[in-house]
Amino acid sequence: MADSFSQTVKQQADIVRIVGDYVKLRKSGANWSALCPFHKEKSGSFYLYPGTASYYCFGCHEHGDVFSFVMKMETLSFPEAVRAVATKMGIALPKREFNSPEEARDAGLRRQLMDAHEAATQYFEQSLKSPEAARAREYLTLRGVTAETIAKFRIGYAPESFNDMRDRLGKFFSEEVLRASGLFSAKEQEDGSPGAMYARFRRRITFPIANEQGKTIAFTARALDSAEQDAKAGPKYLNSPETLLYTKGQVLFNLDKAKGAIRELGFALLVEGQMDCISVFMGGIANVIATSGTAFTEHQVRLLNRFTQRVVLNFDPDQAGANAAEKTVALLVEEGFEVRVVTLEGGLDPDRYIKERGIAAYSDAARGAVRYADYLIERARTLFPGRTPESKVKALNMLLPHIRRVPNALLRDEFANNAAQKLGIESSLMRQELRQAAQQRLESVKAAQPRAVTEVERILLCALVLPDADSARALAAERLGENPEWFSALGSAGVMEVLVNGPAPENPFEAAPDDASRALLASALHGASEEEISAEKVQGALDSLHDRYLDRRLRELRVQMAEAQRRGDEAMLLRLAQEKLRVDKELKR
Repeated sequence: MADSFSQTVKQQADIVRIVGDYVKLRKSGANWSALCPFHKEKSGSFYLYPGTASYYCFGCHEHGDVFSFVMKMETLSFPEAVRAVATKMGIALPKREFNSPEEARDAGLRRQLMDAHEAATQYFEQSLKSPEAARAREYLTLRGVTAETIAKFRIGYAPESFNDMRDRLGKFFSEEVLRASGLFSAKEQEDGSPGAMYARFRRRITFPIANEQGKTIAFTARALDSAEQDAKAGPKYLNSPETLLYTKGQVLFNLDKAKGAIRELGFALLVEGQMDCISVFMGGIANVIATSGTAFTEHQVRLLNRFTQRVVLNFDPDQAGANAAEKTVALLVEEGFEVRVVTLEGGLDPDRYIKERGIAAYSDAARGAVRYADYLIERARTLFPGRTPESKVKALNMLLPHIRRVPNALLRDEFANNAAQKLGIESSLMRQELRQAAQQRLESVKAAQPRAVTEVERILLCALVLPDADSARALAAERLGENPEWFSALGSAGVMEVLVNGPAPENPFEAAPDDASRALLASALHGASEEEISAEKVQGALDSLHDRYLDRRLRELRVQMAEAQRRGDEAMLLRLAQEKLRVDKELKR
């Protein structure tokens, strides 16, 4: 009987429709092609053959029919896959047979837990309309949550009562089901047995967490009172515990509603919280999903990989959000994803940004997302802002674990070169060590050993330790103070910055910010000849330094123009082209 049903399902199943729910298919003659969901690849070697209702991957050699595909994608047994395909195709299921009483019990418990969560969702939805929920409705209105949004996301309210939901659901579900649902808590008795159940969520706004099919499997609930207002309020957000239905690191909030748009648009917009996700989605950006406030996991990466390999990341701008973004980027990049990052102006999260500036402004910000490498480099510069060799090495060592995770060797080298350029590392020795570390996928580089200063550095450092009244010192301090970008890439930038911005020190070595800078200053003073450091020599050194800066800026502009052209950002391309024209003219002069 079971074999007969599976054959019926196989004959009626549209394999293109079923497989198309998991991967983005492209027509290839009479057949279809896609990026293989079973191994990492850049060009599609996975082929679907509707004529024989089968598939084959020329890369990893995975093959089979519609059932084996669903089994592999969903980690299901054969009977479960048959039922899943039948459900997708709208084929009526026969009465299920089980191999053992335990298998029947677990399957029955899962079904009842799904029903219990649906009942809880309806209970919370109805409770939101009650007089007790007036404050919850007021809060949602103040947050700009419309009636349409409440209905779409089935937002509800958990009453203050400890027992009401238990008593209502207890009429339809056994105590075993209610205890296993995660909807209730219980205090342990003295003899170790569980005590009476009471509602886990109380006086909270509830947000259902759905599986990929749109069925509620858990909740996250926001307290109306903060811990400061009410010591009994508990955490701001309270989530369901893990159950037979729900493992927090295996679910992406809103994926059930967003998966079609993700496939159609070719990328996913990943945010942190449910309210961020809801605001963006209701604003018309349908390919948005959220991590639901939990750390991004490898399982979620694999889940996302079924729909796209391009992600735009927009996490909260605070320290915790930046740390989470950095870890999420690392996981995605390691699996070959193309990642870009949005940083919103004003330190706003997506929900507040949309409320204050509108969805159009948010869409523009999302379109301006930068490559993950540029985001990480800027973060390294923010965390380690000094111009000293020590600061630059710290910034590099923050970036190296990210660089080594890049699967492609050419992309790793590009990331390393970009980092060296933007961090102002001119030393060929340091660049070579960074490139070698990137190629060998090392975790860190060591600080470069003190080197001899260049002639330009020697003249300027010697001038800057002269008395304040000296014309050579005055010229050097004035011009360098006006143009700090001229010397920012020098190894002696740290000590030069201190000398430029302060009076001539009695003991210049005490002004050096670290040992490496002190060694460079010593090298300059030790190599000084008896000849006088004149204003004319300082002017020559300044002219040389200016020329080097212009050359460096010209290289940066070429890279930025290529990136702007790739993004199709005509306005940025025009601004960069105008600056390049000015730099070219200065160099000719």
